[in-house]
Amino acid sequence: MSTRPEPQPYMNPYLAGLGIGLMLLAAFVTMGRGLGGSSAFATAAGVTVATAAPDFAAGHAYFGEFVDAHPWSEWLVWEVMGVFLGGLLSGLLANRAHLTVEHGPRFTIAKRLALAFIGGTIMAIGAKLASGCTSGQALTGGSLLNAGSWAFMMSMFAAAYGVAWFLRKQWV
Repeated sequence: MSTRPEPQPYMNPYLAGLGIGLMLLAAFVTMGRGLGGSSAFATAAGVTVATAAPDFAAGHAYFGEFVDAHPWSEWLVWEVMGVFLGGLLSGLLANRAHLTVEHGPRFTIAKRLALAFIGGTIMAIGAKLASGCTSGQALTGGSLLNAGSWAFMMSMFAAAYGVAWFLRKQWV
């Protein structure tokens, strides 16, 4: 017999989408820029390299801009921390926060974590090459009606739909 309370139902996706749109509008109005996340990780990596090897960073075209930078002075670092804390708070309030690795019956935990790491690495490289992550490209670029962002969104949805066919049996 479990003492854990039942999780709360998920939020209506249309209301969640409206909330994201209002948050994006608030970011434009208050900060003068949209939402995204990859720049926060690039800043953290750049500041780490500049701290660990300042001479190398000073002579490097990419890491040179982080030599005198402080990670907490970047807007997107604060945004990502807020997303993490907000997600944690939401999970705690809805009784959904617990340590687990979700995987299908045909996937081991090790295989699931390995594929998640590989997929995350590919996404990070893609975000750097595209000069923006999924949220920056789709949400911010899409809201500004950037043709490249819309092409990215359609390509991402098509690729996800195509790959889902190959992976669907892993989850049933």
